[in-house]
Amino acid sequence: MAEMKFRDLSHLSTLDDFLDEEGIREEVTLRAIKSVIALQLREAMKAQNLTRAAMAERMQTSRAQLNRVLDPEASNVTLETLSRAARVVGRGLKVELV
Repeated sequence: MAEMKFRDLSHLSTLDDFLDEEGIREEVTLRAIKSVIALQLREAMKAQNLTRAAMAERMQTSRAQLNRVLDPEASNVTLETLSRAARVVGRGLKVELV
């Protein structure tokens, strides 16, 4: 059986340092943001007893597109679509450069 080798990570003090070293910080951050937005939309829909069919109709989109909006793993969703979904549940979408 092959012996597992571990890298020395003692020089890293934060998760951000690790993500930067791996070159995946931006990707991980964007996936996390999309996951949070999808969760917030699902929770708002539940609180308003809004079905996926009704939500898609109010957004004037297909259920397939709504499923991508609500899927935390789907990254191919436009800001316009996310904003429209937020408006349907009485919320807004805030995007900013930092």
